[in-house]
Amino acid sequence: MTASNTMSSSLRQALAALTKGVFQITHNSFALIGLAVLFTVMALVARPELRQVGEIKLFSWLQERQQEVSGVVSDLVASDRATAADPKELPKQQAAVAFWLSKKYRVAPEPISALVAEAYSVGARVKIDPTLILAVMAVESGFNPFAQSHVGAQGLMQVMTKIHSDKYQSFGGQFAAFDPLANLQVGVKVLQDCIRMAGSVEGGLKYYVGAANMEDDGGYAAKVLAEYARLQSVVQGRKVPMMVASGETNAGLAGKAEASDTATPADSASPTTVSDKSAIVALK
Repeated sequence: MTASNTMSSSLRQALAALTKGVFQITHNSFALIGLAVLFTVMALVARPELRQVGEIKLFSWLQERQQEVSGVVSDLVASDRATAADPKELPKQQAAVAFWLSKKYRVAPEPISALVAEAYSVGARVKIDPTLILAVMAVESGFNPFAQSHVGAQGLMQVMTKIHSDKYQSFGGQFAAFDPLANLQVGVKVLQDCIRMAGSVEGGLKYYVGAANMEDDGGYAAKVLAEYARLQSVVQGRKVPMMVASGETNAGLAGKAEASDTATPADSASPTTVSDKSAIVALK
């Protein structure tokens, strides 16, 4: 065998050995990666909290990358928290109510649609007409979820948060007063209690506004019932004008305290009357 043949044979043997070594290393690496993936999946299945932590870190990384690319800070679950619904997906009557309220109170139809749907759901459960719930909401806040009266009535239904803080515990605490759906549910509970105590819707509205022991509720019950009648007409498919009667307002009352103050000025109230009024205010 010549020297050239010997060198060529040695090179082939070396190349074959190198190829076999690379194959074994690569094969073993893939095996290790496969085992690592298998153990990771098993750990995530056995420990859901690890999966949650991983998802949070992944979402955080994706947000950081999106911010780097677009320069905008995003929230991947913001749409899930939004109080909104497509009015076209509502039943015909609910959609009609939502569009009418949207036009009258100059608010977007999507959040109004979510409130209408919730009012119908809660109303069916507590046996209160949903359009009455919406009428109270309209007069109280004009559908402003951040409304607050000078005595602390807050949110869509102008509930006295400090007095009814216990009712917000299941929603995460008193700040839920500014969550539209939470405020709606708590407000309906208070309204239900008021109607039950008074024995009638009109009497319940006087309790709700804090004027149960007064001769005059400042026209509050009349305003709510007038809006209730209009909404009933909308449900029945009638054409209802957007204009409101003299003395009413699209913005609504800031809360029962304003109606109570109109009915009984504090300067002329006796100590007994003031005490009674405070007790009634606690109902809402």
